[in-house]
Amino acid sequence: MKLKPKGKLSDHFGEIDDPRIERTKRHKLIDILTIAILAVICGADSWVGMESFGQAKQSWLNRILELPNGIPSHDTFARVFARLNPEQFQACFLTWVRSLVRLSDGEVIAIDGKTLRQSYDPADDKAAIHMVSAWATANRLVLGQRKVDTKSNEITAIPLLIKVLELEGCIVTIDAMGCQKQIAKQIIERNADYVLALKDNQGNLFADVQQIFAHAQSCNFADIEHSFVQTVEKGHGRVEIRRCWTLGQVEYLVDAEKWEQFASIGMIQAERRLQGRIERETRYYISSLTSDAARLSQAVRSHWLVENALHWVLDLAFVEDTCRVRKDCAPENLAVVRHIALNLLSQETSLKLGVKNKRLRAGWDEDYLLKILVG
Repeated sequence: MKLKPKGKLSDHFGEIDDPRIERTKRHKLIDILTIAILAVICGADSWVGMESFGQAKQSWLNRILELPNGIPSHDTFARVFARLNPEQFQACFLTWVRSLVRLSDGEVIAIDGKTLRQSYDPADDKAAIHMVSAWATANRLVLGQRKVDTKSNEITAIPLLIKVLELEGCIVTIDAMGCQKQIAKQIIERNADYVLALKDNQGNLFADVQQIFAHAQSCNFADIEHSFVQTVEKGHGRVEIRRCWTLGQVEYLVDAEKWEQFASIGMIQAERRLQGRIERETRYYISSLTSDAARLSQAVRSHWLVENALHWVLDLAFVEDTCRVRKDCAPENLAVVRHIALNLLSQETSLKLGVKNKRLRAGWDEDYLLKILVG
């Protein structure tokens, strides 16, 4: 992935429709958005936190923003983000991300979902919001996100997300929920490859793949054309061994012809040893890639990183799971703000610090905060 110079946020977010009526527009919308993003970078996780950040940094903010009527109140932040059109906000996010990165051939794009647990509102019996995100694993950037409809699941949200992403030449990885014929076809139509986790939601195919690998193992893959790779990782008293086999003979699998450019199946066995305990896990995959165990293993390994590099960071550094913002479109829009903040922090590489410590430094050092914002 080659990085390009950062564009100004105003270049990409300045044209969002302002949801306020004219007489209530005391503050410019781009100022509100910029303060919110900067506040989240520096550790704010609420509307009050955004206002407090603005007040503490007002003299500095006056150098980069217009602020015709000073710092917006926490009520203003809450009202604007509750009413801001999330579709338009995410469209602007997509164009902004495209200005930052150019995806390279073979790059792994992990698509995975996460629930904003505290967005559940018991008073209105409003379900917690579930977001599906696309994550560029090489540079650790969020490429886009999509809210899952409350009466649906990830199967309907994933195609909508894929539709707006630029995926040509990439490898798209999705867990078993996204192992659907139509999703595989859509990925191929976007000139990308797929690696899809296979479980019993594809019952007949899953059983078929299990049976084929069981037979192959029973004869130690003798006279069976296959690819194999093993990796061993050691650290902190833990040993993790991963073995991956792939087979390219898929034409006899049940419904194989119904999966677009179906080319190989894979099995990964993970063995973890810690303090005398041994845990084993076996996972199965289908792919449009030709049989290549090393390539499949790396793609799956990259997908697993989304848990630590995205979801875990959002929960630990941004305390997303404890955020109680619930009103209207605010939870979805605030999730996008966190993704913008995380992308900006990930792009800044002059200091060898984790996201949490970068946020602390940004709060203390205005020059560093400006560097995060404009590069």
